Amino acid sequence: MGLMTQSTMKNIVILVSGAGSNAQAIIDACANGQINGRVLAVISNVPEVYALERVALHNQSSPHKIDGITLNHKDFKKREEFDNALASKVASYSPDVVVLAGFMRILSERFVDQFTGMLFNIHPSLLPLYPGLHTHQKALHNNDNYHGCSIHFVSAELDGGPVVLQSRIKIADDDNEQSLAFRVAQREWLIYPLLISWFCDDRLYLQNDQVFFDNNKIDKQGLCYEDLTI
Repeated sequence: MGLMTQSTMKNIVILVSGAGSNAQAIIDACANGQINGRVLAVISNVPEVYALERVALHNQSSPHKIDGITLNHKDFKKREEFDNALASKVASYSPDVVVLAGFMRILSERFVDQFTGMLFNIHPSLLPLYPGLHTHQKALHNNDNYHGCSIHFVSAELDGGPVVLQSRIKIADDDNEQSLAFRVAQREWLIYPLLISWFCDDRLYLQNDQVFFDNNKIDKQGLCYEDLTI
């Protein structure tokens, strides 16, 4: 696969489990034309989360309606049954890109394989540092100088898969877990829409577990937002 020409608008499905601030950033970027795509559905595995309220508010003011869907994982006896139902629902939208935005479920290898190359996650650390939870606490506890967030193609491994883009911030002397979390979140809202715009413009792709951007291989640490000239 090589660099493709500008194509038609891409179909986006977002998976959430909570407040949905990253989902909002992507919805807004589609609405203002930053992303050559349209969010068709926001799917939550947890009922009545604020992310779905965001969808309802969007639908009140926008001519482009987004489906807000709850697929409660607790309604399924086995993880595989939930993943199969989720995969079927996602596939029904013929997505070009599937975005994990605070989706707090480890997806099965079968699900990941079905959407490989179009499935992204954002994680609040500079991967490979601190996969999993409590990343801000860990960065502070270890007296790190820098912290940040990483976007990666998803693999079946927890917070695994090739890193595409990171953003780093310097940890301030007076930072606590809450202030650091907010500062990292602000970077997430900036770089996630940017990366999805690259993907929807066919500038970014995955081939043999190697990430290509503008037809150039990028290293395992991914691109650093602060080093880019945009």
